[in-house]
Amino acid sequence: MAELFLIAELAGRRVAFPSADVESVVDVGQVVPVPRVAPEVAGVAALRSRVVTVIDSRVALGMPADGRTRKRAVVAGVDGHSYALLVDALDDVTPLECLSMGSGVALEPKWRRAVCGLVERDGEPIPVLRPAALVPGSAPALD
Repeated sequence: MAELFLIAELAGRRVAFPSADVESVVDVGQVVPVPRVAPEVAGVAALRSRVVTVIDSRVALGMPADGRTRKRAVVAGVDGHSYALLVDALDDVTPLECLSMGSGVALEPKWRRAVCGLVERDGEPIPVLRPAALVPGSAPALD
């Protein structure tokens, strides 16, 4: 059965977020660094009169930070808090069928923790990410 997915781009790869996990998509303003946090935490930012933690999704998935300033973000709720997950670009929301990951699919450890399935769009397999897996200290439920 088809579900809605938000398609985004991250480090030259397309990724999908289940729309049920997405609160909104935004352009993040100034990100204020916070000392002594996990490397994937870019800082905090004001978003609609509230403070949200900003996560560098590249770093959360084990990729090096490239020093570029990203403003596009997927806002997701995790454990009762909102997080802005930085992405390179946002593409579309589209109905797709989520497929299970095959046992022969090789993923880096942080990707393996974050990916909960695949969707296929125009013949391209796209990993489906669990937002909670990008947030340090969270323990995402496995489906």
